[in-house]
Amino acid sequence: MTEQKTIWLTQEAFDKLKAELDHLKGPGRQEVIEKIADARDEGDLKENGGYHAAREEQGKIEGRIRQLEDMLRRAEVGETPPDDGVVEPGMVVTYKFVGDDDDEAESFLLGAREIAPEDLKVYSPESPLGAAIHGKSKGDTVSYEAPNGKTLQVVILDAKPFNG
Repeated sequence: MTEQKTIWLTQEAFDKLKAELDHLKGPGRQEVIEKIADARDEGDLKENGGYHAAREEQGKIEGRIRQLEDMLRRAEVGETPPDDGVVEPGMVVTYKFVGDDDDEAESFLLGAREIAPEDLKVYSPESPLGAAIHGKSKGDTVSYEAPNGKTLQVVILDAKPFNG
């Protein structure tokens, strides 16, 4: 069995996920139950598209509830890290591969996908790149083994606290 890893969240992100969980367990769940009941009253369930859609929605809500409960159970709530250039969860890291031009630099959030906007990549602190750069500083060159087995080298160009 895989060991469950801690998820780093800001207090704001934790509160946002908790509010989503509370909504899904309360009004969200109730709305779907009502949709299922209404569709059931329409008759034959085999050919009732509304019933099947409501049941599918119920499955998605229950799955999201389980996901949120698991995340919040494993969450480590912390303050935004200091702006000291040291890579740690909650930082937006800008890096480039050794030999690439600076205009090929990429940025990502080291942390949890749930706290980042959709346009920002997210890497877990346990990912190969995340684990290799954790604790390193702006300007450091770091080697790590990619999932395909190749050894890659990156230069950390910047590490700033995520303020989302």
